[in-house]
Amino acid sequence: MDWKGLKVLVVGLGKSGLAAIELLVEKGAQPLATDSRPLSQLPGAGLFLEQKQVPFLEQSVAFQSANWIVLSPGVPVDLPEVNQARERGAQILGEVELAGPFLRGPRIGITGSNGKTTTTAWIGHLLRESGVSCQVGGNIGWPLCAMVASSREDQWNVLELSSFQLETIRTFAVDISVTLNITPDHLDRHHSFPAYAAAKRRIVETQNSAGCWAVLNADDPTVREFASYTKARPCWFSLKQPVPFGLWFDGEWIHWVGEEGEVKWMRAEESPLPGLHNLQNLMAAAAATRLAGVSSEAIRQAAKTFPGVEHRMEFVREVAGVRYYNDSKATNVDAAIKAIDSFAGRLWMILGGKDKDSDYRPLRQPLQEKARGVLLIGSAAEKIASQLEGAVPVIRCGTLEEAVRQASRQASSGDIVLLSPACASFDQFQNFEERGKMFKTFVSQIVSGSEASSGLE
Repeated sequence: MDWKGLKVLVVGLGKSGLAAIELLVEKGAQPLATDSRPLSQLPGAGLFLEQKQVPFLEQSVAFQSANWIVLSPGVPVDLPEVNQARERGAQILGEVELAGPFLRGPRIGITGSNGKTTTTAWIGHLLRESGVSCQVGGNIGWPLCAMVASSREDQWNVLELSSFQLETIRTFAVDISVTLNITPDHLDRHHSFPAYAAAKRRIVETQNSAGCWAVLNADDPTVREFASYTKARPCWFSLKQPVPFGLWFDGEWIHWVGEEGEVKWMRAEESPLPGLHNLQNLMAAAAATRLAGVSSEAIRQAAKTFPGVEHRMEFVREVAGVRYYNDSKATNVDAAIKAIDSFAGRLWMILGGKDKDSDYRPLRQPLQEKARGVLLIGSAAEKIASQLEGAVPVIRCGTLEEAVRQASRQASSGDIVLLSPACASFDQFQNFEERGKMFKTFVSQIVSGSEASSGLE
């Protein structure tokens, strides 16, 4: 579409909103900006708007006359102001939809409740190591609007896509979709699990060509159903059973089933990342990369050199025989369970943050089996404590710094301290990245050697 001369309201001035404004200016539109926060609390955004000569409107008046509205992913689609604008006929789209027509090159889109970032980064690694040009972005790194300028027809776009990004797409489509799993998450935003799953399902629903591929988790009942909502051809992965086309795990080997038949492709022990959930991520990444035209042998060699991603099961340090792991990106219960499953036991687990209307009771059994104690932080602490009562010893710490201090005092050689919060970070931190970096800072301050039990320096 031709945006030239159109007045377009951009709602939300985080990275995605600012990237949308940049693209709109480049395309000749006349963007306006608004945010729930006053401009005084957005110093970086304020300077950007001044440089681009984009007016900032208070949210109470911004929607009144807007006919075109672009929502950043963090903005709920059911805000009263958005609903009112929709009812009077305003055109409302998300940042991903805005970028879609201008993003050159083929696309791989990855979604799921857990493992998106690892799988997205893994695909980017596999492509680059195999000599295939790509750029990685979306919910990781650059927003899609910021990727437009560097996109090329001969370059793959590898895109992590969240439910917040997918719920607003209309025609945006990827050539290869990857859906890892669907478990309850963000219910404070989507209000119900069916609504959340429907948002995720948009990634396959817009694949309306038989030339597209949908890489799907055969072990997840919700994901299996996605195959009936798309014209894309299915490619499956499974930890439990053989598949007609794709990859599956027999307990020792990952098998590749393709048009040429079935072969044993890679031993599980060759994967550089621990845990069965990471074998799923590997199979999904390998499937997508194979469908992008890379040979299975090139993928196998490149897969073994993947270093992992920051804040996802990241080893930080060992002090006096105690190992510390940063899994700050585990922002829901299912992710925390997968983290627990990656270890044999002797865990001191840091849980808590901002609740997302989650049920923490599924953590009881795995913690009872493997944890020596739980250290609680953030606003969700009391809810978590009540739902874990009797299953595992609980220490209320309040802050992350105090949790690390308590862990360093309580843990003994051979124990593991794991930050895997099962909550959002927004009560005490700007995002999960800041939470993870602060954890690593606090761990780096633990006194080493015989004085380790005294806590932080």
